[in-house]
Amino acid sequence: MAGAGGNLIAVVAAIIGIGVIAQILSDRFQVPSVVFLITAGIILGPEVLGVVGPDSFGSALSAIVGLSVAIIVFEGAFHLRIQKLREAPTATLKLVTIGAGIALIGTAITVRFLLSTSWNVAFLVGALLVATGPTVVTPILEVVPVRDRVEAALETEGIVNDVTAAILAIVIFEAITAGVTQPGALLQLFTERLGIGLLIGAIVATLLVYGLQYIDLSPGNAPQNARLLVLAGALVAYGAADFIATEAGIAAVATAGIILGNIDIPYEEEISAFKGDITLIVLSFVFIALAALLEFEILRMIGLPGLGITAIVALVLRPLLVFISTRGDRFTSGEQLFMSFVGPRGIIPASVATLFAIELRNAGMDQAANILVGTVFLVILITVVAEGGFARQIAEYLDIIPMRVLVVGGGTVGRALADRLENRGENVVLIEQSQEVVEVGRNEGLAVHHGDGTDTDVLASAGGDNARIVVGATGDDDVNLLVSQLARSKFDPETILARVNNPDNAEAFEDLGVRNISTSIATAQALDNYIERPAMMDWMGEIGYSGDIQEIEVTSEDLIGRPIRDIGPELPPDSLIALIKRDGNIRVPEADLTLEHGDQVTVIGGRDEVKDAIKFIHPDK
Repeated sequence: MAGAGGNLIAVVAAIIGIGVIAQILSDRFQVPSVVFLITAGIILGPEVLGVVGPDSFGSALSAIVGLSVAIIVFEGAFHLRIQKLREAPTATLKLVTIGAGIALIGTAITVRFLLSTSWNVAFLVGALLVATGPTVVTPILEVVPVRDRVEAALETEGIVNDVTAAILAIVIFEAITAGVTQPGALLQLFTERLGIGLLIGAIVATLLVYGLQYIDLSPGNAPQNARLLVLAGALVAYGAADFIATEAGIAAVATAGIILGNIDIPYEEEISAFKGDITLIVLSFVFIALAALLEFEILRMIGLPGLGITAIVALVLRPLLVFISTRGDRFTSGEQLFMSFVGPRGIIPASVATLFAIELRNAGMDQAANILVGTVFLVILITVVAEGGFARQIAEYLDIIPMRVLVVGGGTVGRALADRLENRGENVVLIEQSQEVVEVGRNEGLAVHHGDGTDTDVLASAGGDNARIVVGATGDDDVNLLVSQLARSKFDPETILARVNNPDNAEAFEDLGVRNISTSIATAQALDNYIERPAMMDWMGEIGYSGDIQEIEVTSEDLIGRPIRDIGPELPPDSLIALIKRDGNIRVPEADLTLEHGDQVTVIGGRDEVKDAIKFIHPDK
């Protein structure tokens, strides 16, 4: 008995260690960690090394997987911000309704005719393969920086479809095992589980919010207690809902996560960081453990029809549902293609399919079990490796990665600038040589690249080839000048800016054609403006937060040739066109001025309103 326990401890420890290594490799090679995790699972499994197998965890596997999935789903839901959904509200709703329906029905029909199985089994496979899942989508988006609207749509689709697919699958599974065939009874099973999950999740979230805000969590150790309280709450929500109705737990943790993530709670940053670390561990464990259970014989049995199903799911149904769901929205054709070819299936279908297969085999339905687990795992394996492994290359080929802003110098000035730019939706990377300063920046949630900004290779590895703006923001004018020279000669970004600490050095930057800001002169100007123009300076202080100023080129054909007096009322409230640059001349536009191709307009107003106005003036932005 002690030997078995020791072996299990060694296996679990090895899996967790490999999971951490997979995450490090993911960061190093810019490939989603799930690719390394699945590969590690197959190598550790009975088909290769035989270290991990179906009997390694005894009867505890289903419970371990269930609790792990609860933490994973809660983590994804916690980061789903309602405000972020405004980036793609219509498309997101269509993806989780019309898109999910196309995936379900299309996959079921494909499985039914290619594998000659029953409609119940075909729809069970179809239900599970609806879920793309945050466990695979989020790691991809961590290494492929896409626009907010694409990220919001993909993450929301993954989280919502994870929940609905799991509940729908359990309803179909019960129809198979219990013989329920009436549509009304099936609908009742679905609504009961979803309703129970929503109710339990809301109750637990309410209790957690009350506990965090109104109960003394021990002043000396409050952040740690808050982290533990939220983790316990997530597990309680899952366990309580799942006890009342099988698979309702997933809906419960998703509901609790969304509510907590969108309410201002104490210690939110500490809770988020802690949950991220826990999620990394359980994600590593679940992916490796389930991949280790994969039997190649089942895949061989599925054979060519299984490959055909995978091809139709990934290359026909996925693009079809994406283009239908995003039609008429703000997505570019490149973004639509990226979303079409990056929809890998994740941990929910893998874990649920494994549990269902065990129960089907216990009921003597071996063929149905093999079709279920073989098809689901084949689709997961191919889509994760192909789409996850090549997601960055796909994004680069389609040219949908937004241009980067490189800020060399992670000190107070550099971090403050990066923070403001990120709040405005820019893709910012700080470059800093001091490891201590790097850690400070990363702790503030900024993307910081460790290295010497005067080294061409460092600039290139931080994204110099894809940089729109390069800023030298160090406290050393010689460093900022060299950064500007390298950026100009090696990468040729649209804009190069530099901080000048000694006003006498400004001329050297001007000779190079680099725009520069003298810290002493800028401070004097700011003080003067506060004396002469206090209201304007108060408003300027909110730029990037509640207010904003943006410049954009006019590209909308609907606006060309129209006077400002007609365009003004169509702009979002609390926004207006303040300046127009044409042929190098800048002017305050009169009402009769008509817009022309190439005009650069300056829009001022509220932060969200300016964003909407920019999209109105430059639809592809």
